[in-house]
Amino acid sequence: MTMKVLLIDDEQAMLTALSQLLSRIEGVVIAGMVRSSAEAVAFAAQHVVDLAFIDIKIAEDSGLTLALELRHMNADLDIVFVTSHKEYALDAFDVYPLDYIVKPVSLKRLEETIARAARGRVGKLDSGKADTPKRLSVAGLGGLQISGEQGDSLKWMSRKSQELFAYLLLCRGNRASKVRIMEDIFDEREGKNSELYLNTALYQLRKTLSTHGMKEILVSDREQYQMSLEQIKVDFIEFEERLSGFHTIDENNEEAAIAVEKMYTGDLFEDKPYEWALAERERISDMYEEFAKRLAKWLLENNRIRQAVQISKGLVRRNELDEEANRLLMHGFAALKDRLALQLRYKQYEAVLKQELNIEPSAELVEWYSRL
Repeated sequence: MTMKVLLIDDEQAMLTALSQLLSRIEGVVIAGMVRSSAEAVAFAAQHVVDLAFIDIKIAEDSGLTLALELRHMNADLDIVFVTSHKEYALDAFDVYPLDYIVKPVSLKRLEETIARAARGRVGKLDSGKADTPKRLSVAGLGGLQISGEQGDSLKWMSRKSQELFAYLLLCRGNRASKVRIMEDIFDEREGKNSELYLNTALYQLRKTLSTHGMKEILVSDREQYQMSLEQIKVDFIEFEERLSGFHTIDENNEEAAIAVEKMYTGDLFEDKPYEWALAERERISDMYEEFAKRLAKWLLENNRIRQAVQISKGLVRRNELDEEANRLLMHGFAALKDRLALQLRYKQYEAVLKQELNIEPSAELVEWYSRL
């Protein structure tokens, strides 16, 4: 598959270096190289490109603003930020870039980015259409908040219609049988009335969706129900998709990793008593905690202590009995030379272990603490 690439950087040396590296990757065609936002917009108006490599700061212009303008001109355009400005990483992810690469750039790193872009292109070709504009946004991490295009919250006709929406959302576009829905959502005591309650909830859900012009996303067929997610932006699905790209954490993707960690604002449907969601809640929670520990450890090893401590504090709040999380936090306090905080954390961990499990900290942790 041929991929047409536009390079945008105000430094000619960087344009040349990127061009030389990308030209070594099979299928990549350098469609153009420009050194200003105005040139980039003019080029994009006359040429269709698949991928744009953009510096965050282009002379006096903002690469973030340019990316939004180019995306407006071509909704299918993939954006890759290539920059030495790490501090812009979190803002950059508001543009939903394909990647964020910190200079210096290596051939291997570019090959990974091009491969990811190619996979995305194949997916779009297979589906036969480009991405559908999102008309609903779902924040399911830390609660359940659904808003429309204008930011207005959906008004639910009943708690059960909202729960049915969440249930079908968790099916991720797959079908769910009527029998299974009734078993999971409606109390067994409702007996024969379960089907009536389900039909009522379906009617109410369709009414709510119709106020946003989305009644058609909910379909039924042969005693099964399905909700299309093409027009819905779902935070926990996006979180999991982004998380899957971090097989390792290094200096090239550390800012992207920090941005993904910040996406996890709480457990799935945290304030909702949805028993049918417990397994998925635990699975996503476990994924987050494993990733957050890897990230905190990497930050500690690379002298980004305060960020590591912040993440570790969150992990300890989630589970005070987790020794790995406590150890990471204590190592952070030790690196900051905050002996008082370190002693307090150790004593608190020791006390909660005794109170809840009637055990002592591991011999390894006791030995480490005694050496301080």
